[in-house]
Amino acid sequence: MGDYIKWIRSKVGNEPIFLNYSAACILNNEGKILLQKRGDFKGSWGFPGGALELGESAEEALLREVKEETGLRVKIENLIGVYTKYFLEYPNGDKTQIITFFFLCTILNGELYIDNQETLDLVFVEPTKAPKLFNQQHQDALNDFINQQFNVIR
Repeated sequence: MGDYIKWIRSKVGNEPIFLNYSAACILNNEGKILLQKRGDFKGSWGFPGGALELGESAEEALLREVKEETGLRVKIENLIGVYTKYFLEYPNGDKTQIITFFFLCTILNGELYIDNQETLDLVFVEPTKAPKLFNQQHQDALNDFINQQFNVIR
């Protein structure tokens, strides 16, 4: 979480705020997708990604967050969708309405990296055999990808 979000939280505490995120559905050569076991939601599964920093585009945030959380450099292939009406309460009590840009990506290079803080594990899975994801927004993006629906706005 960046300094900007920490600064906002220092002003409003746990009160609801808008947060903007980017997340990656990373496809490997076998058609499997990369899932991240998250450190912030007690080991739940989701797509790699994170919050946009002030002044950063959704694409820039995605490339930065994927590299930080997985060790991979990726190429953005398509926009799965923009998911806007979702609410999330973090384990620390922070409340947010999250707006996330989900992108379909392929791997350019890099080695998978697990930091045991944000990322507890990384696995490639068949999209239709993915475990339940940590929130409805990630689940909806996965379902849209499985159904080959792109440029979705929810």
